[in-house]
Amino acid sequence: MSGTLNKVMLIGHLGDDVKMHYFDGGGSLGRFPLATNESYVNKSTGEKVSNTEWHNIVVRNKAAEICEKYLSKGDKIYIEGRIKTRKWTGEDGNDRYSTEINVNEFTFLSTKKESASGESPDASSSNTADTPPVQEDDLPF
Repeated sequence: MSGTLNKVMLIGHLGDDVKMHYFDGGGSLGRFPLATNESYVNKSTGEKVSNTEWHNIVVRNKAAEICEKYLSKGDKIYIEGRIKTRKWTGEDGNDRYSTEINVNEFTFLSTKKESASGESPDASSSNTADTPPVQEDDLPF
């Protein structure tokens, strides 16, 4: 196989509310931590062991605004995206690195706002980050 693939699929719970950053050109960026859990039984002790892995999630533009509107800490979400490592220089002059998941598709699995108000997010809750949802009239067949 000559190609490469950088794809991540995660189902997890938000560790905090979506933090938004807005730019002069009208773009926006949303960031939030996502927790994924695994549990198993230690065969030697019979003890149940749980591990939590934390992921830095980045959502852009309209998708970020949708996430900010409907998601809050504790909500469950499915995301697809790419792994991206950023490098910067810290205040002490040392190089710092951060690994993030840049989201290109997401689906809300549960939201506190949805259950509290009785309303559900509109069709954009299952959306790609870069393209609007496809309408039936847009299909070529």
